[in-house]
Amino acid sequence: MRITLLGFFVLAALASTFAADHPRVYVTDSKSWEMKAGVGGTADGFGGAGGGGDRPQTAEIIKTFNERCADVIINNNKDKADYIVLLDHEGGKDAISHDNKVVVFNRDGDAIMSKSTRLLGNAVKDACAVITTNWSGVKARARYSQEQDANDSKLADKK
Repeated sequence: MRITLLGFFVLAALASTFAADHPRVYVTDSKSWEMKAGVGGTADGFGGAGGGGDRPQTAEIIKTFNERCADVIINNNKDKADYIVLLDHEGGKDAISHDNKVVVFNRDGDAIMSKSTRLLGNAVKDACAVITTNWSGVKARARYSQEQDANDSKLADKK
């Protein structure tokens, strides 16, 4: 029993350390639509049919992020996210005409990347690269700020 509890606390400590060093990403709901229709006829008759509707891609986007971007943590709480990714997949077109539009927002709400790609995997790869690069700068600024605070505190103690 004691070993189990010890193992649990060690895993919890490792998980919190991992979470602190990696950005949290919230993936927004994709509002993709797909429409398909067909018509046909002969001298004896004519007919047509159509259908389509909402084709959410959020689960697929999250799965792709987990596969291709191990340096981020996908989270479902927008308020705790460091970045928000909006990725809209155009459905209902042929493979050549559709695009995946991706936008990455930082914690302040600034768009730090916006582009279109042909493949979902490339959109995720590009978003991941921007997030990890930006996160390195965020961590460096935080360290610099902590060092400045420590130096300011030392100066205040000397007075």
